[in-house]
Amino acid sequence: MRTRRPGALLPVLLPVLVVVVLGLAGCGGAGDEAPAQPEDPGVDRPASLGSITVLAAASLTEAFSTLGDQLESEHPGTTVQFSFAASSELASQITAGAPADVFASASPATMDQVVQAGAVDGDPVVFARNRLQIAVPAGNPAGVSGLADFADKELKIGLCAPEVPCGDAAGRAFEAAGVIPAPDTLEPDVKAVLSKVTLGEVDAALVYRTDVRAAGNVVEGIDFPEAAHAVNDYPIAVLSGAPNHDGAQAFVDLVESPAGAAVLQKAGFEQP
Repeated sequence: MRTRRPGALLPVLLPVLVVVVLGLAGCGGAGDEAPAQPEDPGVDRPASLGSITVLAAASLTEAFSTLGDQLESEHPGTTVQFSFAASSELASQITAGAPADVFASASPATMDQVVQAGAVDGDPVVFARNRLQIAVPAGNPAGVSGLADFADKELKIGLCAPEVPCGDAAGRAFEAAGVIPAPDTLEPDVKAVLSKVTLGEVDAALVYRTDVRAAGNVVEGIDFPEAAHAVNDYPIAVLSGAPNHDGAQAFVDLVESPAGAAVLQKAGFEQP
């Protein structure tokens, strides 16, 4: 019997080893990651619009907050700051020199004050309409059914002050109905009136239907025919002294866009 020397295996094994080594060299380890690809310099990325200050009617709180979040998401680094209050109060702040970029009012009359003061850049644009509803606590414990109940001194009634848009609209509705109301409280803006209802401090109040919708199940809304005589137009404008004119225009453009209209309609506003 012939005995094979150890060195005699080499001619057989060498080709196999070469194949194995080359195969391993061509395969990455299980934990290896593909090299990061550089960003495509041809792709435009949204630039920050900076800080935008918006003064808006209190009834716009929910809708505008949603639109502000949307603009911030679309333009990383952008900050939209809101001040929500009665339109008449905001108009006074603007004419007194308060710095802001955008003004959105719940009535053309308060916007006209700002226009007459030369504080608006260009012409204001009406972007939405709103109408009143009777707001009562859930279950309507006082059995309120219409505007005539607002003359009942046995009931607790809440209204906006006459000088603010929701109070002016209420006045027009009562005039159309031939009703002289007997309010127990006159509030500085519509959100303050609504809070009286949600807390059960009044039996009924007049607020915008958008506010009734925003309140959820704790408040019920009652339509009344005279509301057709008290529909408020909502104008918006870039202010002439805007510290951030480009950002202001971007917010106004969003409000006037189809996306803005969809948010406003969901909140209960009507299109102009």
